[in-house]
This record gives sequence, C-alpha cells and structure tokens, in this order.
Amino acid sequence: MSEFPSANVVVMGASSGIGQAVAEMLARPGAALVLAARNADALNAVAARCRDAGARVTVVPTDVTDAAAVRTLAEQARLFAGTIDMWVSNAGVGAVGRFQDVPIQAHEQVVRINLIGHMHDAHAVLPIFLAQGFGTFVNVISVGGFCAAPYAAAYSASKFGLRGFSEALRGELSAHPHIHVCDVYPGFVDTPGISHGANYTGRRLSAPPPLLETRRVAAAIANLLAHPRDTVMVGSGAWGGRFAHMLAPALTARIMNRVLTRYFARADAAPVTDGNLFAPAADEGHVDGGLRTWPRSREKRQVLAVVTILMVLGLTTFFRTHRHTDGEAR
Repeated sequence: MSEFPSANVVVMGASSGIGQAVAEMLARPGAALVLAARNADALNAVAARCRDAGARVTVVPTDVTDAAAVRTLAEQARLFAGTIDMWVSNAGVGAVGRFQDVPIQAHEQVVRINLIGHMHDAHAVLPIFLAQGFGTFVNVISVGGFCAAPYAAAYSASKFGLRGFSEALRGELSAHPHIHVCDVYPGFVDTPGISHGANYTGRRLSAPPPLLETRRVAAAIANLLAHPRDTVMVGSGAWGGRFAHMLAPALTARIMNRVLTRYFARADAAPVTDGNLFAPAADEGHVDGGLRTWPRSREKRQVLAVVTILMVLGLTTFFRTHRHTDGEAR
C-alpha cells in the first residue's frame, strides 16, 4: 500500500498529464475522487481506471474559466464526498510564439485558465474549507512562476501572478492552521501539455532537459495530503531555474531567449495552431508526453552548461555586491 492516505480529493485538469497521474495515484479503497476538466470522454476513461483501483469516483466536466461552473463543481464534490480534504488546482495551458505574433485572444485565454481559473477554484472551495475547519488547496504552478520564459509571455505572466495570489491567500488564511495553501513548482515535465498547447512559431515544440516524469510530480502533490508545505520544488531544473533567476534575472531571460531562438531556427516545421486553448485536445487520456528522446546528448550538455554559467555569474554578482556593500558599511 502506498504511503498516501485515502482521501476526498477534487482534481482539476484530470483528463491527462499531471492531473490524471494524481487521480490514478490517489485511487484506492476508501478514497472519493472528483475529476474535472473539459473533456468528458477522457475523464470517464480516467475514472474507470480509478474505480478499478477501488476508489469512489464522480466526473464533473467543467470549464475552469466559468466561475459558476466551478462553484457547481465544488458543491457537487461536497455532496458526493461529504468533505473535501484536498483540491488540486491543476488546469493549465500554454501559447508559444513571439509576443506580437500570438493573437491577443490567445494571450487572454492563457491568463484566464492559468490564473483566473485557479482563482475560481479557490473562491469556490475556500468557503467549504472554512465551514469544515480544514482542507488543502494545491496550486500547481511550475518553475515558470520564478523564471520567465521568452516565447511564452502570457504563460510567464500567469505563473508569476499565480505565485503572488498564493502568497496573498496564505497570509489571509494564517489564522486557520488546518487550512493550507500549497504551491508546487516542477521543472519541465514530460506531459502531453506541450503537444496539446497553442503553437504560433511554425516549428515543432519540445522541452529542454532535464525532463521530469509526470508521476514524480504527482507523488509530490499526493504527499501534501499528509505533509502540507507552502512551497514544493520538484526536480533539479526547478531549483536551478529559481536560483539562476534570483541571482541574475535579466541575464537568465537573455540566455533563455538565445537558446530558444536557436532551437526554433533548427526545429522541424509544424503547423500554426490554437491547440487546446479554446477546446480540449482530441487525444487526451495520457499521462506522459513521449518527449524523452529530445534533445540529443550534445544539446543536453549545452543546456546544462547554460544553467551552470548562470549560477556562476549570479554568485559572482551576489558576492561582488555584498563585498561592495560591506566596504561602504565599514
């Protein structure tokens, strides 16, 4: 038996990727799972696997940008399970391309789903948590909440905003010791999200190493049931990106832009597409994205070298600044 306890959990974005992995990981006798996303068929397929593992499961197709629909989901979850131990706010999309080349409607939709959608989740479930006196709200954010991503300006804006929202919410709830707001920051994850996302570059999308296994992120989320924490970093890429940005944010963005520009100049051609921004992808229902064959070992070394250089430059800047400040103080 896993170390994760049986619990009553709402999982947003449960039709694929991290959300699907969380649902399947928590499925066991005694658990009550409420699965939500836009794609009803994919949700039902995930629900069937969870029921086979012994969990009670209900499916509530929900568009997270619809506040009324999310409130209805929360009420249905309360009626189905009795209480809600954890709400996993996991809905997320991306739109890749130069800012001016991406339609403004696409930028707006990214922010609606990635930021406003998570606020809808919290607004719907917090009254339930306050009434029952306990509950854990999990915001799945990403290293993008610390480290800006060129070619994904709206995604960066949404993730930076989500981090600020969580911090403010934790402050408001500090008088309620049994209600937790937990942020999860994985590095790049091998999920279908990259292939499902909007692509305005005209080039095939992939992700740099090191890629995390989806189930490793799901395990970090599930662990918050028994051990809630404010912030959880998952993977060396998340720690490296956060550290590099903290020490040299402008340099980090410039180097990332250079790496991505070179990648897109060499990547295979691909159609421009809105992806799953405005409608769910047709091929949901998969945990992994099958991205582990890219990049080649030489490219992997180059990306890791960039991270190392950023850390060295950042540390140099940090110590120079503090040495100068110490000298003035004396």
